[in-house]
Amino acid sequence: MALFTNTGNIETRTGFGAGLVEAATKNENIVALCADLTSSIKMDGFKEKFPHRFFQTGIAEANMMCIAAGLATSGKIPFAGTFAEFATGRVYDQIRQSIAYSKKNVKIAASHAGLTLGEDGATHQTLEDIGLMKMLPNMVVLNPADYNQTKAATIAAAEYDGPVYIRYGRPKVPNFTPENQPFEIGKAWKIKDGKDVTIIATGHLLWSAIEALEILEKDKIEAELINIHTIKPLDIETIIDSARKTKAVVVAEEHLMNGGLGDSIAQILVRHIPVPMEYVAVNDLFGESGTPEQLMDKYELNAMGIVCAVQGVLHRSFINL
Repeated sequence: MALFTNTGNIETRTGFGAGLVEAATKNENIVALCADLTSSIKMDGFKEKFPHRFFQTGIAEANMMCIAAGLATSGKIPFAGTFAEFATGRVYDQIRQSIAYSKKNVKIAASHAGLTLGEDGATHQTLEDIGLMKMLPNMVVLNPADYNQTKAATIAAAEYDGPVYIRYGRPKVPNFTPENQPFEIGKAWKIKDGKDVTIIATGHLLWSAIEALEILEKDKIEAELINIHTIKPLDIETIIDSARKTKAVVVAEEHLMNGGLGDSIAQILVRHIPVPMEYVAVNDLFGESGTPEQLMDKYELNAMGIVCAVQGVLHRSFINL
C-alpha cells in the first residue's frame, strides 16, 4: 500500500518562492536579496509584489551576505538567495564572521543544490554545503523534501530568530507531503513504524526512500522511515529511540558521505547506541554533467541504492548477533 500520492512534479525552489511571498505578506520586515538569479531561484514573485523590499546585488555574493547582515542589524529579516555552491563555498568567510558568529537573523536561501542541478556540472553542483553550514555554531540547517515542505520550511525560517540555511533544488520532483503539515524546526517526522531497520532520509531522497519501502515489503522487511528536514539541530531523541528498536540504520542524502547528515547520525549512534549503519551518499567524488535522473542513478542515489544499503546493514546486523 502506497504511503503517499504524488500530486504532481514541481520544483522545491518554487515552494521556496511561494513560502517567501506568504511570509513577507505577514511580516513587513522581511526583505530579499539576490545575486543576479531572481527568476532561477524563484524570487521573482517577491520582487513583483514587494519591489521596494527587494535588492538586486549582482554577481557579488560576498557583498550580498554582508548587506544582509547589516539589514538584520537594523531589524530587518533578510533572505539572501543564490545557487547553493555560491551561497556557501564562495562566501564562507562572510557567513562565518558576519552572520553565524554574531547570530544575525539572516536566512540563506540556497537553490540548485546537489547533483540534481544537472547539466551545469561539477562546478555548480555543491555536495559539501550541508557539512560547511552545519559546522557553524548558531546556524540552523534545513533540507526539505518537496514543494509543500519547502514552502513550510521557508515560513518557519522567517519566524525563527537567528541564522538559517535553507537548501532546495532545481528539478521538478514529486510533491507528496501533506499540504498543511506543521513544520517544526528541530523535530523529525516519523513516516512509518518498522522493526527491522531504520531508514533516515532527507531532501530529494525522501521520495526514493518511500519507493524503497515498497520493494522491501515484498521481501518481508519492515523498515521504519524517518524524514530529517532539519539537519541542525537534530532530533536526537527520535533517532536514538528508533535505532534502539531496529538496531540497524541507513541514511540517505544527496550530499557527500563526508560531512553530511550521515556523519551527524553516526556521531549520535557511536555515543548513545552503537549499531551497524550504512550511507547512501556520494563517496568522495565531484559530480558531472548529465540529467538529474542520469546522475542520481549513476551515483546510486535512488530507491535501489537504498534497498541495497538496507540489505547490507541487515547482513552486518545478522553477523554481529
